[in-house]
Amino acid sequence: MKVLITAGWVDRFVDDFRQEFPQVEFVLADTTEEITAQAADAEAAFGPINSAQLQAAPNIRWIQASSAGVEWMPNVPELAERGITVCNTRGAHATTIAEHTMGMLVFLTRGFGPLHKAQQRHEWGVPEGTRLVGLVGLKMGIVGLGNIGRQIARRAAAFDMDVSAVDVNPMEKPDYVTDLQLMDGMPALLRDSDVVVVTVPITAQTRGMIGPDELALLKQDAFFIVISRGGIIDEPTLIRMLEEGKLAGAALDVAATEPLPADDPLWDAPNLFITPHSSPSSVQTTSNVRHIMRENLKRFLNGEPLQNTVGIERGY
Repeated sequence: MKVLITAGWVDRFVDDFRQEFPQVEFVLADTTEEITAQAADAEAAFGPINSAQLQAAPNIRWIQASSAGVEWMPNVPELAERGITVCNTRGAHATTIAEHTMGMLVFLTRGFGPLHKAQQRHEWGVPEGTRLVGLVGLKMGIVGLGNIGRQIARRAAAFDMDVSAVDVNPMEKPDYVTDLQLMDGMPALLRDSDVVVVTVPITAQTRGMIGPDELALLKQDAFFIVISRGGIIDEPTLIRMLEEGKLAGAALDVAATEPLPADDPLWDAPNLFITPHSSPSSVQTTSNVRHIMRENLKRFLNGEPLQNTVGIERGY
């Protein structure tokens, strides 16, 4: 059996897989041309595959994404046509992303940006105009209460924040969430929250979901964080609101265009903290991803049902 590796970083732990599964040939393909050339006799893939590459891979029956997000799927109609099973690594990144989110929030509320600049200038004191806020009693609104949203909610509740959430799927409300509504509750959540965190995946339904009208609902002293995928919010409107002082601050780990171009106006927006889509990355995350992929490979070889299967039509 041959497994095609299209997500290059996965190769770091595939060496162990080669020893554990000697009956499997693992082939790393870095370029589009290499993927197409190696795909002909592959039965599975670790990482995304586009439509043209999948057409050159008639034997592939399983694709194991190396991330939770699988936004590449809508552009590959062959997945549904051929009944190919797609799995992701949802849950592997959730705790690290939640920690990153809370770190971003504390960075904004405690003025760590201006305080660090003051340190670099050897100045003792809180810079003029820096507004310091505590988290106790603040209301956090989470847009999307999946694995990531729930881990963020747990940590926010531990800071004695009042947590509300909306989600597209009906579910039982966790004890650490005060209020849980379906997506029609999002306007009220945006209006009422001191902190809003966006964790929904990028799909046809969520792309552009939080536009100018939705952003206008936010409190002037609110903090706004996007941690899942770019393209969900209207970035020009966010920039304008920050420039006009209509938000206390914002943080983005994702952007509509990644890598973020050097001349993108997001870089210079006031009170905006940007990280380079690094929230999922940690030693623990790598270990979790390795475990999910290893377990699914065992199941695939044994003809058993796979874990973390993705709904191709819904996109997650």
